[in-house]
Amino acid sequence: MSETNVEDKGWRTKVIYKRNASEAVYGLGLLGAWFYYITTATTFWVGVIGVIKGIFWPALLVYEVMKAFGM
Repeated sequence: MSETNVEDKGWRTKVIYKRNASEAVYGLGLLGAWFYYITTATTFWVGVIGVIKGIFWPALLVYEVMKAFGM
């Protein structure tokens, strides 16, 4: 059997990136959380903690919802 090399055939691979609307919603939520936490911060380090909370807010939200439902 002979090997077929992609370069021999002149084929090109087309990569299609598809984005979901959930990425936009997460991005808006991230910006909103950062805005909230930074504007309500009383010290620099509270603002730093707020930036970290802004990144992980979806996980915290799901955790609290599951805890409320007793899961």
